[in-house]
Amino acid sequence: MKKRSRFLQVPIEPFTVDAELKADELLEKMARISFQGRALGTAHRVWQKMLGDDVTIFMGMAGALSAGGLRMVVAYLIEHRFIDCLVSTGANLYHDLHETRGRHHYLGSAHTNDAALAEERIDRVYDTYASEEEFCDNDVWIGDFAATLEQRPYTSREFLNLLGGHLWKETQGNGILTAAYRAGVPIFCPAIADSSIGMGLSQGRHKRKGSSQIDVIGDIVESANLVIRRPRTATVVLGGGTPKNFINQASVQAEFFCPDVSGHRYALQIVTDVPHFGGASGSTLEEAQSWGKLAADAAQVTVHADATIALPILVTALARSSGALAATRKKLNVDPSGREMLVEGRPLSRDAFEEKQ
Repeated sequence: MKKRSRFLQVPIEPFTVDAELKADELLEKMARISFQGRALGTAHRVWQKMLGDDVTIFMGMAGALSAGGLRMVVAYLIEHRFIDCLVSTGANLYHDLHETRGRHHYLGSAHTNDAALAEERIDRVYDTYASEEEFCDNDVWIGDFAATLEQRPYTSREFLNLLGGHLWKETQGNGILTAAYRAGVPIFCPAIADSSIGMGLSQGRHKRKGSSQIDVIGDIVESANLVIRRPRTATVVLGGGTPKNFINQASVQAEFFCPDVSGHRYALQIVTDVPHFGGASGSTLEEAQSWGKLAADAAQVTVHADATIALPILVTALARSSGALAATRKKLNVDPSGREMLVEGRPLSRDAFEEKQ
């Protein structure tokens, strides 16, 4: 009998319906089918491996996920330490702040009369609506807070921790910013000017000249120093964008000063962009290896899917399968509340890179 090819070893297992199936059991079965179903099942396994290893888990969050209803999923990941550091677009943090302040996004339609929406001062994010007047009030609220701060440069990490604290004290509301503030999880927003948070900050400077100084270069130094201090890292990326590259460049910059850094040990991305147009959002994890962003032997998976479909299933599965593991894992010893972030009890410079021989 002819020997079976080495390529024909593990059969596909047809998915069978079970009305009693839990989310983690669902993904275990999906890991044995094909296409993006298998990728999502594999993502569950890769994230579990991250939680079982001594790594710093970065999450990148792009797109309109807060407006689209996923803000409390990310807050859950922060509160229960499924991640150690968040890198986000300003828009996601702004829309999170909007709801934490008691406002809402509303079910709408992608097929509507946008001129009619404009007349009523309604803003549209695909099939989601929000009040322009409430957004303007948020901008003033952010600007008023920024104008009260000491007139000096702040990294986005320091400013967002202060903003989260102010938001918590005023609202006692749950969300991404308030969860990060309470859990001591740092948030970086490298493109903070490209958002309504940036617009609010500009109003703060208009109100009080010299205020609203955000040191985005300090963000680069801090994030790279975090990797130098903790060279074993993992990354979970939702939607690509600036956060994806910022996390990856922290690893590249850290390696320039520290030979112990060799790229992320684990990588998981959920993206809708494709690689063949050359953009960073759709770039493959294999491409990231060429830059030294990802270790050559990293456990990795790309899920080509809308995060509003994939993330609720994935995190629900993790909550059941790995909640105890997340609760007992060695957490990042970090205090992001001060001008200098403390990591393992020692300050992390925002002005110079740490060097290891």
